[in-house]
Amino acid sequence: MSRKKLFLILFCIVTALLIGGAVFVLSYYRVRKVYVEGSTQYTDKEIADIVMQGTLGDNSLYLSYKYKDRGIDNVAFIDKMDVDIVDHETIRIRVYEKALAGYIEYVGQYIYFTRDGIVAEASREKIEGIPEVRGLSLDRIVLYERLDVDDDRIFDRVLDVTQLLGKYNLTVDKIYFDSAKNMTLFFGKVRVLLGGEEYTDEKIANLQDIIPRLEGKEGSIDMTGYTPDTRYTTFKEVRRGEEASSAE
Repeated sequence: MSRKKLFLILFCIVTALLIGGAVFVLSYYRVRKVYVEGSTQYTDKEIADIVMQGTLGDNSLYLSYKYKDRGIDNVAFIDKMDVDIVDHETIRIRVYEKALAGYIEYVGQYIYFTRDGIVAEASREKIEGIPEVRGLSLDRIVLYERLDVDDDRIFDRVLDVTQLLGKYNLTVDKIYFDSAKNMTLFFGKVRVLLGGEEYTDEKIANLQDIIPRLEGKEGSIDMTGYTPDTRYTTFKEVRRGEEASSAE
């Protein structure tokens, strides 16, 4: 056998082995199962598409190298994502979302801010479950910077109230502050006049029993005179044909 033929045979064998190896790697390490944890703003498929984009994006061996010791950031409403390779065909994506406290409407966009008042995102998409906050006196809005309000304690109040509402499984649509920093909560067509900072915890605790009983009704709950001793609360219903004043 000539040297030329021997070289050609060896070349074909090596090429076949390389092609076979590549086919094996692409097939054996192809991702077929994706587990997503912690995502509420995106579907599991949307998260998987973000992680597995690009050439070889569905290959667990490549993904293990690509995301080794690093996560994914620069995704709207997400702080970061970690990717773990479970086995040759399975990956797990852990999503850590930004802790959004509320949003304000500004020049046709929804400006979302975190619980410490940092502007997290500016979007034309409205997220369900995040309350609108009105009545803030703003001088400027800069992405990733703290909202420039006249009293920073306003964010502590928003945080306290949203945490209490979550504790008692209540979802508020809107939070309004008047010029004296009195707070009003809106649950659909029912508004709750909380007043100042006094007894906020007790007031919210009582709302967990009141709000469900007012489903389908419209009116105002006045808790501005509430104390743990008196528990003074009134509800003024707005019936059909009547008009309610609005704290907007």
